[in-house]
Amino acid sequence: MALSNLLHLLAAMLWIGGMLFAHYALRPAAIATLPPPQRLPLMSAALGRFFWMVGGAIAVLLITGLHMIVAGSGFSAASPGVNTMLGGGLLMMAIFGVIVLAHYPVLRRHLAAAEWPLAAARLDRIRLLVSINMLLGVLIIAAVKLL
Repeated sequence: MALSNLLHLLAAMLWIGGMLFAHYALRPAAIATLPPPQRLPLMSAALGRFFWMVGGAIAVLLITGLHMIVAGSGFSAASPGVNTMLGGGLLMMAIFGVIVLAHYPVLRRHLAAAEWPLAAARLDRIRLLVSINMLLGVLIIAAVKLL
């Protein structure tokens, strides 16, 4: 149970910390130093690598989270914090799915065609969804600690 808890925490830290880094460090630095034909491919490549890590983190979160619920007292006896974490986590995973399956491929097509304004607009949509997931992640952590 302790190993599941540790892996669960590390996976959540990777996902939320990565979003915070990309949003508040990488993006502003790229905007400040690179023109769109350089900045947009950089952001796309960085996101592509990050998305693979998040996919792994999601697998770890699901496996360890379900293990801890089942090994504990089961779903019916789970605390409100655990239920909030599960529901919020599933919502975050769905938003991630929309980013990766709907928006990211379009971004890559715009970049391949050197359609910089369209690529920038698509990246902005991805940024908005990442912002929502960041907020959800922080609220989930708060809810688990407070409920």
